[in-house]
Amino acid sequence: MTNTPSPTLSSSTMRFVLDGEIVEIENPTPTRTVLQYIREDLPRTGTKEGCAEGDCGACTVVLAEITDANRLSYRAVNACIQFLPTLQGKALFTVESLAPSVNDLHPVQQSMVDHHASQCGFCTPGFVMSLYAHYQNEQPTDRKTVDEALSGNLCRCTGYRPILDAAASMHGYTKPTDELARKTIAALGGIAGDLPLAITTRNQTYHAPATIDALATLVETHPKATILAGGTDAGLWVTKKQIHLPHIISLSGVAELKSIDEQAHQLDIGCAVTFSQALPVLQKAYPELQELLTRFASTPIRNAATLGGNVANGSPIGDSMPALLALDTNLVLRKGPQTRTLALSDFYLGYQHNALAEGEFVERIIIPTRRAEQHVATYKLSKRFDQDISAVCAGFSIDLAADGSAENVRIAFGGMAAIPQRGTACEQALTGTRLLQADLDGALEALKQDYSPISDMRASSNYRERAAANLLRRFIHNVKSPGQGGLSQSVYSYGR
Repeated sequence: MTNTPSPTLSSSTMRFVLDGEIVEIENPTPTRTVLQYIREDLPRTGTKEGCAEGDCGACTVVLAEITDANRLSYRAVNACIQFLPTLQGKALFTVESLAPSVNDLHPVQQSMVDHHASQCGFCTPGFVMSLYAHYQNEQPTDRKTVDEALSGNLCRCTGYRPILDAAASMHGYTKPTDELARKTIAALGGIAGDLPLAITTRNQTYHAPATIDALATLVETHPKATILAGGTDAGLWVTKKQIHLPHIISLSGVAELKSIDEQAHQLDIGCAVTFSQALPVLQKAYPELQELLTRFASTPIRNAATLGGNVANGSPIGDSMPALLALDTNLVLRKGPQTRTLALSDFYLGYQHNALAEGEFVERIIIPTRRAEQHVATYKLSKRFDQDISAVCAGFSIDLAADGSAENVRIAFGGMAAIPQRGTACEQALTGTRLLQADLDGALEALKQDYSPISDMRASSNYRERAAANLLRRFIHNVKSPGQGGLSQSVYSYGR
């Protein structure tokens, strides 16, 4: 480790901050994970490998970056699917960073000890790191907030009650000095102007450009390269499928893609904005999206995964797309210096096939703001509430005209076809109607024309058909009788 730049610093040298000191690595392997580096090179074995797919939280570490207020913003992430070069320009904290000795524990650790919240200890470092990020960000410790913070961590021994007790009590201990934070801020300032990364190993290349123009040039020049946003899916390609990625172009250094512009008539969201960053903005504009978005994966995944990556990846079970389709979302696509705007509903052409031209990428996501007469709902059906893949995911939007007739009808489902898809026949059947029972009956028949779902391990085709129809019934009921019947805007259920 060193606190001064190396005289041989080049674009192939990645630098990050660990425990307040700058670390330099020359030509790191692009798809080596942060977990492998931590355990094998440092070696810090407190961080564990459990599932190697970002589901169990045993590998949780904390990353930090400087905010505009010259403070640190902390986020828990899964080290098992985070590629090592993505640490460029960030600060890394492992469980060993928290306390200099067992006699000088961090309040999070001491609270875990005092509340008997550890048994075998395998999952404990992950819980500690998730709570550490929560503590450092000065977040509240009510049950709901803590549940969300720990949604990516699984306990194998003690059960969750003592861990929740520890979380509720951690702010009651003497707050430690901020010496580590001060050192970290100073060190991050020392690497803020580093060169864009250009790593070349024996069989892999990794680029992390620093500007949108440089990114556009790289993608146009290397159209077959893998564009890496949050890496929460690409990480699995490597750890689970053993896929070799010969060339990666990372978005992590492009500040223009991390901005959110809240305009009068639309939300303009950069494709590298994480779900955690987008969440409060989307919830403010459309409160009906809150439960769906907070059920998207887990907090560590949302801290890394990007809205643009979810859209561009185009999984038929991606949770964000049905809602975005229902809201008439547009995409700004870029190739070289040229951009074009395309409706999200025209983006997906087939399974894992989209309308991107060679050398083109998703630059921004444009979501219209709410209209006064607009009614919106989202629903997710899955086998468990947190961190589960949808059996069916739905997004609905209808405008009610002054005479009570339906306009701008948008109905979209995930899990019902090879792509996230609007139900155009159903939309047409409802448009212009008063949403009476006969109108709904016709729309339900039309829905059968729009989708022919398959059976898989999550649900049968029959279940999906019936569930989709019932969700449409629920939505129409809520539109016609808002606030009656105690019907939630977002629900979950068990697939069959």
